[in-house]
Amino acid sequence: MTDARQPPAAPSTPACRVERSPVHGNGVFANRAIAPGERIIQYAGREISWDEAQARAAAQGGPHNHTFFFSLANGNVVDGGDHGNDARYINHSCEPNCEAIEEDDGTIHIYALQPIAQDEELSYSYPLIYEGRHTPAIKRAFACRCGAANCSGTMLAPKPRRRRPQPQATPAAERGAAPATVQTPPPAAPG
Repeated sequence: MTDARQPPAAPSTPACRVERSPVHGNGVFANRAIAPGERIIQYAGREISWDEAQARAAAQGGPHNHTFFFSLANGNVVDGGDHGNDARYINHSCEPNCEAIEEDDGTIHIYALQPIAQDEELSYSYPLIYEGRHTPAIKRAFACRCGAANCSGTMLAPKPRRRRPQPQATPAAERGAAPATVQTPPPAAPG
């Protein structure tokens, strides 16, 4: 009697690998061509509270400029340095070829934004949030080295700008102006 089952398929080539990067430290590179929209890798790590992430950064002498923290919509953080995987080595770029998307189940996956050639380095935009003052020393600590034509020079998300309160416009009715109305042509006279 012959077994009609097929032998197990050989594992497909992993989409990416880690090696030294010309951008910074380690980087993640494509092992094969990657199609736009392809899910490349999950960003793995232990989910912790924001307070725990702050405590971990402080214990390492913060600001923690070599971070593996990834913020989640629920306010928690995935610490890729704690039970993480190769995704933690994907470098920042101001002109990224990937994006990180939080799925409905709270996991984070890295997707290709465009075709990625074999051996090309993967990157996504970090917009790191640093709550303290963005002093020159902090900006140097979080310097971007991506080399993109539109490089912002930093991996930090811009701080929200505080704007002076604008004087409130006085409503037209209070200024004595008649409210705008839509005018329609009068109906055509019969005949």
